[in-house]
Amino acid sequence: TFTDAHPEISEAKKIFSPLVRLYSGAFVDVAFDYFLANSLPDDVLFNHSQKVYRILWKHEKYLPANFILMLEKMEKDNWLYNYKEDWGIKFSIQNVLNKAKYLDKNLAVFEVFMNNKPRLQNHFDIFFPELLEHVTKINSEF
Repeated sequence: TFTDAHPEISEAKKIFSPLVRLYSGAFVDVAFDYFLANSLPDDVLFNHSQKVYRILWKHEKYLPANFILMLEKMEKDNWLYNYKEDWGIKFSIQNVLNKAKYLDKNLAVFEVFMNNKPRLQNHFDIFFPELLEHVTKINSEF
């Protein structure tokens, strides 16, 4: 895919890779959620998070039971909005660690994120406009 093949994603993965190997892409995704959330005005981010929850609930009948349980927690604590906070991303990183079958749950992934925030931000700042351009082009073809 565009994202997986993008050089900025490959470079960002190298930051996490020594610690989490093949899971590095999942942690880049979480890190980029943080930068995306922080690139939006608070009211826009909040309204978007509420819209996403409404859409998910509207299609609840298509969602697996375990996702619905998670969605309840997501909405209650507004995970999508709180991705803009360091503690929100720490929580998200820990969720990935808890679900990862072959990773130690106590790995210092959040510390790697915090220690490399400027580098990760730079990768995001280059990648995201190119992603928007790519998606805009695809959408114009429909």
